[in-house]
Amino acid sequence: MSFKAALGFFASLAITALLSTLLSTGIARAEPVRLVGFGDSLMAGYQLPAADAFPVKLEAALRAKGHEVEIANAGVSGDTTSGGLARLDWSIPEGTQGVILELGANDALRGIPPDQTEKNLDAMLTRLKERGIAVLLAGMLAPPNMGADYAERFNGIYKRLSEKHGVPLYPFFLEGVVTKADLQLDDGMHPNTEGVDAMVRSILPAAESFLGSIKTGE
Repeated sequence: MSFKAALGFFASLAITALLSTLLSTGIARAEPVRLVGFGDSLMAGYQLPAADAFPVKLEAALRAKGHEVEIANAGVSGDTTSGGLARLDWSIPEGTQGVILELGANDALRGIPPDQTEKNLDAMLTRLKERGIAVLLAGMLAPPNMGADYAERFNGIYKRLSEKHGVPLYPFFLEGVVTKADLQLDDGMHPNTEGVDAMVRSILPAAESFLGSIKTGE
């Protein structure tokens, strides 16, 4: 073997060894996409073990599909859009790349004027955009007891804001759960563990698409 060939051979061995070391120590692994689930009790995991909360289960489902992702739980039970707006800046840490924004259910339950709910969500989307943080907006529907007029004014909020801010919309956060008693707690409003599983299965395609847009910078 010539000196030049030998030099190339040992250089190749050195590079292979370096790559192996990097992989074994995790240095060469892709950094996980950092998301925050920002919402109310539906996000927080009301009356459920921490491991059964929506952000935890969605993270596990995404990782099972091969995605490197971390989802922090910033859900606060009882939170309205006003409360969410007030805590937004300190609840979403620096380094966050995306937020699943789920708020409005408590506004509807309390009969808060829909224009105020829309104003608060609009302000949150504006702030997150200013920080360069992507958003997946999770919609909500007004409960039937609020009447047709209230529902008409409330239910259109999320689509309007999605179009205004150019963010993806998941139309109804409780999809597949709201009419099924076996997937709810005894209060008939919050998902039980199986209900959270159903919510995760339903939102998973939208969550994967959201992750993809963050990774590609779209």
